[in-house]
Amino acid sequence: MTIENTLAQLLNHVGQELGVSAWLTVDQAMIDRFAAVTLDDQWIHIDVERAQRESPSGSTIAHGFLTLSLIPYLRRDVDFIPAGVRQTINYGADSIRFLRPVLAGARVRLHVTLTGVEPRGENRLLLKTRNTIEIEDQDKPALVADMLTLAEFAPPA
Repeated sequence: MTIENTLAQLLNHVGQELGVSAWLTVDQAMIDRFAAVTLDDQWIHIDVERAQRESPSGSTIAHGFLTLSLIPYLRRDVDFIPAGVRQTINYGADSIRFLRPVLAGARVRLHVTLTGVEPRGENRLLLKTRNTIEIEDQDKPALVADMLTLAEFAPPA
């Protein structure tokens, strides 16, 4: 598949939802492991008893950055990388908004919408996606992140 064909195919999907991931439970063990790795051990994340007493939600909550970090894993269920791509590189984010905390034990899933495709030199495309992490049974998402992915194609033979 040539980049030109891939670009044309992708451009037909700009503005469209590309897919939705499976549900994933964000349990207390996951939150505790994230706290240990990032050294972010605020009580609202790891002290279950105190959170039950003092938190407005009555529960511990996932770190916002834990929720954000789930995007690459959840995107595995949404196959939007074009054929012929040799590698993808996380190129950053244009916008990240944390809209609602994820309570320990909640289930989340990801909605991916393609918002843009730009050629970036020979054999590269910049893919822009809106990534919305939904919380089961909640009307407001946990977060919305406009992410950038650089897709690099193998050079033509």
